[in-house]
Amino acid sequence: MRYFNGGALLLASIAWLAIGCQSSPKVKAEHKQNTQPIIVGAMKNVMHKGELDGIIHLDTIKDKNHLYGMGPVEYLTGELLVMDGISYKATVINDTAMNIEQTFDVKAPFFGYAHIASWKQSPLPDSVIGLKQLEDYLLNSTKDLPQPYFFKISAITDSATVHLMNLPPGTKVSKPEDANQGKKNYTVTNQKVELLGFFSTQHQTIFTHHDTFLHLHLITENKQTMGHLDKLKLKKGTATLFLPE
Repeated sequence: MRYFNGGALLLASIAWLAIGCQSSPKVKAEHKQNTQPIIVGAMKNVMHKGELDGIIHLDTIKDKNHLYGMGPVEYLTGELLVMDGISYKATVINDTAMNIEQTFDVKAPFFGYAHIASWKQSPLPDSVIGLKQLEDYLLNSTKDLPQPYFFKISAITDSATVHLMNLPPGTKVSKPEDANQGKKNYTVTNQKVELLGFFSTQHQTIFTHHDTFLHLHLITENKQTMGHLDKLKLKKGTATLFLPE
């Protein structure tokens, strides 16, 4: 009888270990899946169909731990950036100033986001100083990374240009030229910045413009300037690239 009980205990232990071993890869796989961006809405619906109203309320994204994301404010009245669970909303004050507030109580007509708990970092080559070089570098060096993906860059700018959408109330949009009415550009010179970027060869007109695989937002270290990145020149030797693990 003791032998039988011991055997049963041994079998139970083996079964428990087997279940434990099977669950570990599943947990890892789920964690890896969570780094993949979720895209809500589409840029083309805003720019060509005039669908300006917010279709996602950022506060409804329940898990804000290690949350990253970006998009425009509904009705194209500003830009949004979420960096590691902090949401920034930037709106125009005038040609040289903007207002930045931290809030999740905001909606977007299209938006991309992901939860990324850890990053692997590496220096960007000195040859990568602008957006075209960055696009080419990512296209060639991240072929094994599942697309789409978010990435970060920490650097010092030689110069950069960001814009804020600032569409006048009641404007009807049926083409990009309509959507760009009121848009303001801001220059960032010789400042430490963080960039949140999105890379995909399959999301043109959905979450990137038709002529690029990139969508990036920039925020300065002092949190005084944030917006959609249009032009970039990095100081050589200052840029670090972060890719999701």
